[in-house]
Amino acid sequence: MSSTVPRTVKAIETNELLRLDDEARARGFNRHHGAGWLATNAAPSAIHYLHPVVVHQAGRRPEFTPHWRCALLLKLHDDQEVFSLLDVWPPSFEQLPETLQAEAKSAISHRLLEGNLPTQAQWVASHPPPSDPLGIR
Repeated sequence: MSSTVPRTVKAIETNELLRLDDEARARGFNRHHGAGWLATNAAPSAIHYLHPVVVHQAGRRPEFTPHWRCALLLKLHDDQEVFSLLDVWPPSFEQLPETLQAEAKSAISHRLLEGNLPTQAQWVASHPPPSDPLGIR
């Protein structure tokens, strides 16, 4: 397995993003969105973008080391785009098709790394869950 991240950006549909997030949790990776968060908050028919940025070493799970920490341009159900992170197993990333032209990859990479996008955590903080009508949390 390569010890360097690929210099690419891949476009993925929401269903593939959900699968990769589930895989990250199953493999014990640190960067995932928690069970059900993406299914609730990601725009169902959106295209999202993954850009590997760091080789990550998981000392407690040597069988899954190294893996790639990816910057994620995530489109949410309210049409907001946010920056997030997702740890991805390299063979899973490599299986994703290359569908973007070089110019699009460059533009998305720039937006992710220097575009001052709000983070997922900032979005969550500004969108508290609806209160229970019975006042029970």
